[in-house]
Formats: sequence, structure tokens, C-alpha cells
Amino acid sequence: MTSKERLCAALGHRQPDCVPMDFGGSAVTGMHVSVVAALRDHYGLERRLVKVHEPYQMLGWIDEDLKQAAGIDVEGVVGPSTMFGFDVGNWKPWRTPQGLEVLVPGNFNITLDANGDILIYPEGDMTAPPSGRMPHDGYFFDTIVRQEPIDEDKLDPADNFEEFTPISDATLAHFRNAAMTAAATGRGILATFGGTAFGDIALVPAPFLKHPKGIRDVAEWYMSTASRREYVHAIFEHQCTTALANLAKVKDAVGDVIDAVFICGTDFGTQKSTFCSDAAFKDLYFPYYRRVNDWIHANTNWKTFKHSCGAVSRLIPAFIESGFDILNPVQCSAAGMDAARLKAEFGDRIAFWGGGVDTQKILPFGTPEEVRRQVLERCEVFSKDGGFVFDAIHNVQARTPVENVVAMIEAVHEFNGTK
Repeated sequence: MTSKERLCAALGHRQPDCVPMDFGGSAVTGMHVSVVAALRDHYGLERRLVKVHEPYQMLGWIDEDLKQAAGIDVEGVVGPSTMFGFDVGNWKPWRTPQGLEVLVPGNFNITLDANGDILIYPEGDMTAPPSGRMPHDGYFFDTIVRQEPIDEDKLDPADNFEEFTPISDATLAHFRNAAMTAAATGRGILATFGGTAFGDIALVPAPFLKHPKGIRDVAEWYMSTASRREYVHAIFEHQCTTALANLAKVKDAVGDVIDAVFICGTDFGTQKSTFCSDAAFKDLYFPYYRRVNDWIHANTNWKTFKHSCGAVSRLIPAFIESGFDILNPVQCSAAGMDAARLKAEFGDRIAFWGGGVDTQKILPFGTPEEVRRQVLERCEVFSKDGGFVFDAIHNVQARTPVENVVAMIEAVHEFNGTK
């Protein structure tokens, strides 16, 4: 099979010739820039600075030569701008706090505070308040909450509409070109078009806006899902209506070359339980997910991708009912998320994209043999009858030993018989 055929078979719950592998296809299936640089060195690839295509998490761009060396089957199509609202491109060098020289987008503009922490600015505009902070010895940015004091009498859902607007012709052209470029690789394609992540807490503070209005504090938002539910419904309704109109334009632009589309990164799980009740999920999130997924399934051949960390096994039936085809990152270390149980109970109805190795303990702190053993076990469990795309559980983090990352990749090829 080609990589594209392999991915499509897996997502269609048919047994592919090999387990398809994704690294770099999305903002939740990537690798920290330092890991990408170390992998390039390991494989003896051309010496070049790695591009940080998403500075929020400091994700490194995986170039074609590394994709071929690792045997990656998925190509990502992403938007033209970063989480901080500036365009990806016009690269310039920058040295990380750990001394690694990388390339960052041209509007990656920063200052240092009194503690030496690195402050980054929305749209690269240094006249606006900074929207992100990297500790002076850190590896990625945290969002800076910029919320004005709330006046209940003046609180207006429209204040949280600012980021949900009709898609521009320039962005449509970007997606059209990116999709055609991705299709030429022969890999399967995972696209992130944006605008459908209802309540994603990474997006609520709006690090891409210069002066965000409305409810932007993380704690305030979570409380509002219970105490101001009609307010949140109003936001989601506007967002959903806008998203459906935008998706129709995107479909016209990219056609059927896309295989899967990232819908939502809203996390519903902690290590031990969920953030909300089943009833709250059904009332507040389910209707909007269902409308988006139904439109996609009625009008495209795309499979829909739901990201949620944590112990979400009790919500998986609702994810399936709301129309999601794919669950990521499949955090098997969380309560109730045993790999064999998930596959047996849900594996014929939803594909697992991730779960291949634990990124909290085994991958960063285990031995290469422990990594190999877990990867082989997870592939054995998840790959039966398709429905599995190998990936780590969320992004591979900084300080992960490169020998462990290599052991992970080689174990997939060992399982596939392609080593």
C-alpha cells in the first residue's frame, strides 16, 4: 500500500499492510524542536536549523528527508498563522534558552522581563500587551491571561465572537496550495482548518488577539460552562454557524484530497476523571459537534478527528454518537483508558490515533528496551482489524532522550516487518 492507502484503510477499519505512523501532522501529534534536531543528527541528515512552525508549544517542522528516514505516513495541512497570530514564514534565527539555534517566523518578536522570562506578542506587535511567557529556563510558552474585570450587567457573548469570522480568500488560497502540495507526497493528509474547537482552553485566552474581550480567564471560562451556560451556548452557536459556512468554502478549495480533518482539541479528561458530567457534555458540546460532523460526512469524504487528553472512556460513546471517527491522543495511562479495554469496547466504531507509547513516563524516562516493549504491545492491541494510527500520546516533549525516540520509531517498523 501507499502511505495514503494505508491511512485510509486504517481509518476505514480495514486491516492495512502496515500500521501507519504520524509525527508532525498536527499541533497535537508533533515533536519539540529539540527532539527534531536530535533526530536529524541521529539519522545523519543535512545539517540545517529546524523551523519552529508552532512557537506556542515550540514544535519543530519535520522536513521531507526526516519523514522519509523515519517512515512517516501522514502529511499535515495547517493554517497560515501561529497560535500567536503571526504568519508562518520569513524565517530568522533564534537561540533557545538551552542554547539550540533554530529558525522562527519573522514576527516572532520577544522581550525579557525582570526575571529573564521571555515574553511574546500577538501578531508580533510589541505595542500590544504580551500574550505568552516562556520561563527563562523553559521549553515552551504559557498563555498570559489578559481579561478585563467582568461586569455582569455588560457581559455580552459577542465579545467572545471576535475570532470567529468568515474565512478570507488569502487563507483559502493557502489551504488550496497546501493541500495540493501535501497530495503530491503520496502520504495521507490530516488537515487543520480551525474554527471548530468549541471551548478549547488553549484558545479561550486568545493569545493571537491583541486585546481580547469577553471571558478569557481559564478558571472563569470553566465556571461559566456551569454558571453562564446560555452565554457559552450563544458563543458556540455563532461559532458553529460561521464554521459551517467556512467549511463549505474550504471544501470547494481543497476537494477530496484530505483524508482526515482536525475538528476539536477541547480536553475533557484529567488523570482520573472528566471535567464535566455526561449530561453537561450532551447539553453544551454535543449539539455543535454533531452539526459539524454531520455536515462533513454529508459533503466530504473526510474523517473527523477529536483530541481529548485524560480519562475520557465514559465519554467515548458520546464522541461516537456526535459523529467523530477518530480519537486522539488515547492517554492509556489515565484511569479507565486501558488499551485492550478501549480496543475491545470501541475499536469497531472509532479509530485510535495515538496511544502508541506513554509520553509521561516510558518515553522520557524509560530505557530504549522499555520503549520498544510498550510500542510492540500497543501495536499488537490497537492494530487488529485496522482502526489505529501510530503516534505517541500527544507531542514528544523536550528532554526526551533521542535513543528512546529512535527506539519508538524502530519498534513500529519492527512490528510492521519493515525494519
